[in-house]
Amino acid sequence: MNENLFSSFITPSMMGLPIIILITLFPIILFKTPTRLMNNRLISLQMWMIKLATKQMMAMHNKKGQTWSLLLMSLISFISSTNLLGLLPYSFTPTTQLSTNLAMAIPLWAGTVMIGFRHKTKSSLAHFLPQGTPTPLIPMLIMIETVSLLIQPMALAVRLTANITAGHLLMHLIGSATLELMSINLPTAMITFILLILLTLLELAVAFIQAYVFTLLVSLYLYDNT
Repeated sequence: MNENLFSSFITPSMMGLPIIILITLFPIILFKTPTRLMNNRLISLQMWMIKLATKQMMAMHNKKGQTWSLLLMSLISFISSTNLLGLLPYSFTPTTQLSTNLAMAIPLWAGTVMIGFRHKTKSSLAHFLPQGTPTPLIPMLIMIETVSLLIQPMALAVRLTANITAGHLLMHLIGSATLELMSINLPTAMITFILLILLTLLELAVAFIQAYVFTLLVSLYLYDNT
C-alpha cells in the first residue's frame, strides 16, 4: 500500500496546464432542459427536487431576498452534481479543494453583507454591539463580532472541504484494504467490501446534504441582511 493517499486530490493537468475549469463546467451536462411537452422521469425528478429546495429556502425571505432564488438553486445544483461526479472512479472532485470552496463562499458572503449595509445600515451595525453592553467591554465585543463576521466564509468553505475530503479518504482506505485482504483473508475482504458499499451509499447522501447545508447557510446570511 505504497500509493499516495492524497493523489486523488491533486488537480489534474493536461500538457502541463490545469484543467480544473473544464472539470468544473462538466456537471452542466447532467442537467437537461425540457424540450418536449411531456418530460421524462429524469427531468421531472430534477424539476421536483429544485422546486422543493426553492420552496424550503425561500419561504422565510421577503421579496428582496427571493430575487436570489435562481442563484441559490444554481449553487446547490452545481455543488451536488460536482460531489456526485467525484464519487466516480478516476474522477476529480473540485469541492475537495479549499481554494475552490473559498471562491464560492467569499463572493456570496460579501454580497449578503453589502446588501445588509446598504439597505439595513443601522441594524447591521447594531450586530457589532449588543444592547446593554457594559462600557469596558465595548471594544472587546466589537472585535469579537467583527472576527465572527469575517470568519463566516472560511467556515463555509472549510465545512464543505472537510466533509467531502473525509468521506473520500475513508472510501480510499477501505477500498485499498479490501484489495489487500482479497489475497490474504477472503471472508474479511467480503466484510470490508460490504462496508465500502454502505459507505458509498452514505457518501451519495452526503453529496446532497453538504450542498444543501452550504446553500442553506448562504440563505440564512441573506435573510439576516434583507
